[in-house]
Amino acid sequence: MIRKHNPNLVENAKVLRKEMTTEERHLWYDFLRTYPVRFLRQKVLGRYIVDFYCAQAKLVIELDGS
Repeated sequence: MIRKHNPNLVENAKVLRKEMTTEERHLWYDFLRTYPVRFLRQKVLGRYIVDFYCAQAKLVIELDGS
């Protein structure tokens, strides 16, 4: 059976959701949270944790630095 994500990363993703950077917080609370298309925060995809993920649009947003 092929797994879509690594279950060992789930705990790390939970921590990252609680400790968002200033830039991630700004993007989430000021835009993506109320966007008509659903976005998820700190989504585990394979062996990666992406900052924001939209399955419908097949889109990943990764923020690095300010």
